[in-house]
Amino acid sequence: MRGLLNPNRTANLLSVTTSETVLTDQSPASQFSADDHWQLHPRVALRPEPFGALAYHYDNRRLNFVRSPDLVALLKTLGDHATVRAAFIAANLDERRWPAFEKALAALAASDFLEPVEGTS
Repeated sequence: MRGLLNPNRTANLLSVTTSETVLTDQSPASQFSADDHWQLHPRVALRPEPFGALAYHYDNRRLNFVRSPDLVALLKTLGDHATVRAAFIAANLDERRWPAFEKALAALAASDFLEPVEGTS
């Protein structure tokens, strides 16, 4: 049995985050606001996939499945805009979709995939 991976030893090598991330008062997402300036964390890589993208955080080794090409495009340009809402407008997102995007971005912020841009509030 040498050479086989023991699932008990490899279970924690990769964490997959979900939208059920618990928000605490200290977490960035508890302070997430679409009226603030946010950007993709510099240690996060987006790998294009047919469904959207895989987002991998090199510091905390978390993986997120970004299941919307519109969200992927938004993440790539988020830091270029003064606020998240300005990014929504620039991406021509229908206002009825904004709450879903805000929820997704808050979950990404809770996992440290997004960070606030200091000095722009």
